[in-house]
Amino acid sequence: MLPRDLLADAFTRVREEVRAAVDGLDEDRLARRLDADANSIAWLVWHLLRVQDDHVAEVAGREQVWTAGGWAGRFGLPFDDSATGYGHSSADVGRVRATAELLTGYCDAVTDQTLDYLGKLEADELDRVVDERWDPPVTLAVRLVSVISDDLQHVGQAAFVRGVIERG
Repeated sequence: MLPRDLLADAFTRVREEVRAAVDGLDEDRLARRLDADANSIAWLVWHLLRVQDDHVAEVAGREQVWTAGGWAGRFGLPFDDSATGYGHSSADVGRVRATAELLTGYCDAVTDQTLDYLGKLEADELDRVVDERWDPPVTLAVRLVSVISDDLQHVGQAAFVRGVIERG
């Protein structure tokens, strides 16, 4: 198995878990928060996709799906198009409302762009430094694994919230 195939498998699993977390839920359930400051399923999924879109587009030298594919307009959120959710306040979290169809549509678009990028990735490119602001500098491999880790943590949180909501 090539490294790009392993990475593609991981990102495909993120897509599958996003679908499982949101499918069949209405917009109100997706926006429900377990307490006043908790993250909703909608925010968690939107955030993980925005981070993946942002980070993969940057290393691929591409425009983000969020803007290039018109997803910013479809979501109609009251944030700058560059927002990914980092630094969001509790009030900001509450402003993220979306249908399951909108979330999975954006997920598919982000995943498709990610897989397209990975399909052309050669193993020796994984050692390329993509961020020198850290010590040690961040390589492409580390950045991609970091995105996968972040995605899986957030989709796991969304699945947990879904379970609590469904039992309630």
